[in-house]
Amino acid sequence: MEQYFRDRQGLIDQYVKGDLSKSEYLKSNLEMVLALRDKPFQNADTLDKCLFNYQYFNALAKEAKPSDPYLADSYYRKKDKATLGALRILDYRNVTAYFIKVRSLGLKGKLFEIIIRERQMILHSANSEILACLRREGAFKEDMRESLIDGYINEKY
Repeated sequence: MEQYFRDRQGLIDQYVKGDLSKSEYLKSNLEMVLALRDKPFQNADTLDKCLFNYQYFNALAKEAKPSDPYLADSYYRKKDKATLGALRILDYRNVTAYFIKVRSLGLKGKLFEIIIRERQMILHSANSEILACLRREGAFKEDMRESLIDGYINEKY
């Protein structure tokens, strides 16, 4: 799991430098996830396990989305379950969330960014249950902001 996060950061660095396109980054990330001996945790009882599951299911959802939207939705639901687990473990402390500006009409006013400051992690969701929890816990800012990774979020692949 730790190796995956180090390797993933290497991919992010390559993407930021322009050495990888978004589609190349997504393909490489998926290959890393599928090659892991670690598979999603059934009992995601730590922040690291939840964040790993988030990345795992997010990679699978992005791969499935063009050819099988139903399977993609199933993976996105598992990703959102991991997000909720992480937020609960953190007790919503050191977490900030807000809606982000997107070009996609389908995601406008729905997609929000979650910043987990202690891990410098950026998560995304459009899940209404997560949104309600973030609002209830006072972690959601009601303004619309540019994503911290706007170029990535709004780049087609």
